[in-house]
Amino acid sequence: MVNAVWLFLLAVGIIVAALTGRIDVVTSSAMAAAKLGVEVAISLIGIMSLWLGLMRLAEEAGLVRALARALEPLTRLLFPSVPRDHPALGAIILNISANILGLGNAATPFGLKAMEELQKLNQTRDEASEAMCTFLALNTSALTLIPATIIAVRLKADSGNPTEIIGTTIFATGCAMTAAIFADYLFRRRKGGRL
Repeated sequence: MVNAVWLFLLAVGIIVAALTGRIDVVTSSAMAAAKLGVEVAISLIGIMSLWLGLMRLAEEAGLVRALARALEPLTRLLFPSVPRDHPALGAIILNISANILGLGNAATPFGLKAMEELQKLNQTRDEASEAMCTFLALNTSALTLIPATIIAVRLKADSGNPTEIIGTTIFATGCAMTAAIFADYLFRRRKGGRL
C-alpha cells in the first residue's frame, strides 16, 4: 500500500512538472537527492563501524556475558521462559545496547540473532512465543540515550546544534518503551501468561 502511495505521488509530481514545463527541476532534484543519499550513507559507515567494532570487542572480551548477568533480575522478569546463560539473552542485551546508543542499523544483526535463539526455545514453530513478542516490543520501542545515527545525519546536514534532540529523544523513547512493556504485560495477563 505504501509503495502505491509513493508511486502515485512520484507520478503526479512528474506529470505536473512535465505539463508546466519544469521537468528540469524534477531531474535536478532527483540527482541532488541521490547524491545526498550516497554522501550520508558513506558518512555513516564510519560511526557504524566504530560502534559495531566496540560491541564485537565487548562480546569477545566477555563483557556481554557480564552485562547479561548484571541485568539478570530484569531479564528474568521480562523473559521468564528463557533459561539462564542462554545465548538469546546475550543477543537481546547487545540489541538493546545498540538501540540505546541510537544505532538501529547496528542493532539489526543482534536482533536477528536473538530471534533465531528464541525460536530454538519456541514450542510452537508457527507462532511467536511470549519471549519473542516481548523482545519485539522492546526492540521497536527501545529507549535511546544517545541518538548517534541521527546526530551524525544532522552533522552531515550542517545542523547548527546537532545534539539538541537528545533530551526529546530520551523522553519520547522512554515513553514508548514504558508503553510497550505495559502493553506486553497486559497482553500476557489477558492470555493467561505470567510476568
